[in-house]
Amino acid sequence: MATPAEGSMAALLPDLPKGPLQAYRARASFSWKELLLFLEGEDMLRFKHTIFSALESDPLFDRSCGADLPMEKYRELSFLRCKRVFEYDFLCLEDMLQTPLKVLALVGCLGMYDWSLSNKYFLHAFTFTSAIYTSGTERHFEYIQKAFRMEIFGCFALTEVSHGSNAKAIRTTAHYDPASQEFVIHSPDFEASKFWVGNMGKTATHAVVFAQLYTPGAQCWGLHSFLVQIRDPKNLLPMPGVMVGDMGKKLGQNGLDNGFAMFHQVRIPRQNLLNRIGDVTPEGTYVTPFKDARQRFGVSLGNLSMGRVTIIGMSVVNLKLAVCIAVRFSAARRQFGPADEEEVPVLEYQVQQWRLLPYLAAAYALDHFSKSLFLDLMELQQGLFRNDQSVRQAELGREIHALASAGKPLASWTAQRGIQECREACGGHGYLAMSRLGDLRNDNDPNCTYEGDNNVLLQQTSNYLLSLLARKLQDGARFESPLRTVDFLGAYPDILAQRFPGPGRAGLDSSAPLAAYKWLVCYLLRESYQKLEQEKRSGSSDFEARNNCQVYACRSLALAFLELTVVQRFHDHAHHPGVPPPLRAVLRRLSALYALWSLSPHVTLLYRGGYFSDEQAGKMVESAILDLCSQLKDDAVALVDVIAPPDFVLNSTIGRADGELYKNLWAAVLQDSKVLERASWWPEFAKKPIIGSLKPKL
Repeated sequence: MATPAEGSMAALLPDLPKGPLQAYRARASFSWKELLLFLEGEDMLRFKHTIFSALESDPLFDRSCGADLPMEKYRELSFLRCKRVFEYDFLCLEDMLQTPLKVLALVGCLGMYDWSLSNKYFLHAFTFTSAIYTSGTERHFEYIQKAFRMEIFGCFALTEVSHGSNAKAIRTTAHYDPASQEFVIHSPDFEASKFWVGNMGKTATHAVVFAQLYTPGAQCWGLHSFLVQIRDPKNLLPMPGVMVGDMGKKLGQNGLDNGFAMFHQVRIPRQNLLNRIGDVTPEGTYVTPFKDARQRFGVSLGNLSMGRVTIIGMSVVNLKLAVCIAVRFSAARRQFGPADEEEVPVLEYQVQQWRLLPYLAAAYALDHFSKSLFLDLMELQQGLFRNDQSVRQAELGREIHALASAGKPLASWTAQRGIQECREACGGHGYLAMSRLGDLRNDNDPNCTYEGDNNVLLQQTSNYLLSLLARKLQDGARFESPLRTVDFLGAYPDILAQRFPGPGRAGLDSSAPLAAYKWLVCYLLRESYQKLEQEKRSGSSDFEARNNCQVYACRSLALAFLELTVVQRFHDHAHHPGVPPPLRAVLRRLSALYALWSLSPHVTLLYRGGYFSDEQAGKMVESAILDLCSQLKDDAVALVDVIAPPDFVLNSTIGRADGELYKNLWAAVLQDSKVLERASWWPEFAKKPIIGSLKPKL
């Protein structure tokens, strides 16, 4: 008889249904339950189980409710669902502080169900309130309480029609009027209207609005954030002077109401300035604890790091879902085989393994990076709240900004490519809407552009690295950072002198690609710096020089640095002595596969720079990738069982846990199209000669 503890764990980790996938599950080299428990921990598993169970048992979240709804109805339903999530109170403030990863988990769980709901909830509960918490002071905290009680509904209004990535050039103004002790918020023209703001289209009542702060005498103090009421919470009618509306249908996430707003001389109390970085006295004097205007600007945009780090997690969730669907499909789908023998699952084919399993490894590696970076960000946020102005705090902010600025491009692009590969790997069945792969592709797409265009963001990371090298060359400063992501650059000249040690089994371990990555980053850093200096010597301005150094230099540097960081963190995780012995082999294979697969597009640079010298090196990388894919093939289904949500949440006819691909597909087709009912137009159409009706009239 099972003990209460065993019974509790059985409910938390129920056995998966028997079926066509059972053969693969039986061949796995590890227990999927043990790996899941090791990666998540029992408390986090219970937290996720609570969320999934609540959604599945609540009629408001019934899948049929949101199917093919008109956009207006879908947005109304998303708001009602968002309100219900608050009523469930999955995550209290104490939990957020004690276990910050539950924030990321809640966003991910809701996103697995529907990204419109997740983003609506996140923008209100975390982006809006976090902006108040980190940029405001005690006088503003009542708005956080009102937000969690759903008395107000919030949004984060930075982007404008004519300015997105270039936040410094935002044109909304906030002029202080000492006579009334009010700020006057104003949009000078349509190009300065706030645009793409999530929740603003239909439901937001309050906005954190970014504007250029002016004090009497027309002195501009740069970008600051203000709390502005844009609608009446009682009837959602716009406030006087506010023109606010919905932007219309998008490629995806149409349950989220992205909107625009223009302000015409809208007056707000002086106290509505979020004043942690700077304040205005009643008389109109500007005061700030920051002497450096650039540092003040950086802190004012600190919330963007929160958004970017969260988008990394969102992208990873999308990649996980797509890989779960495609691997289960590939294990159940049988095509071809030896003559006169049974057809084999397509997962047995080397090409299918090569197409899918590196993305499975990427899902694990990027998931670990996403969580670790989120915890790093929480450390930074706590320092900001304590008003920590130490050198370490400033350096931590710069480092996290650099990691988030390259992390979002790497994660969102990896998910984008991975989802497409999964869609194609599922053949025509993957093109069906019921596979969910199309929705995942569309819902992931904006991750590549919002909170900063990916290609623009990469410049932030390369600028950070180039500044470190410049300090080293000019002042002899050491390469070091709070998270130690750049410390290896201390051996910069020695690393550049290294060469690939030669082919061998070492290639199957992530230590070999790690060494290659460190050389690659040093090489690209040197090339980018020399290119930049050459441009300047040739007469280019700093702006022109940096612009001319992006392609093939700075852009590649930023991506290689971030890939190295992800590889290093996952390598350390997989090789940690705390990993249970039965799980070590599979985690280390995933680590090695991700490292080698990520490195493989850089082989040309490794040859060009002299790290690789003969053809054996390139061949070794290729053969190691294929060997690892072959070794992980029998573990693939169990590995997706670890990261897959319940079928209700996954919502893919071709990716269900039972593996009954054709039974599930046929049942869904019958239900969706009612093919057994003759179409109403058929009898009349059948009377007409089809061929004759197509003949052209002469």
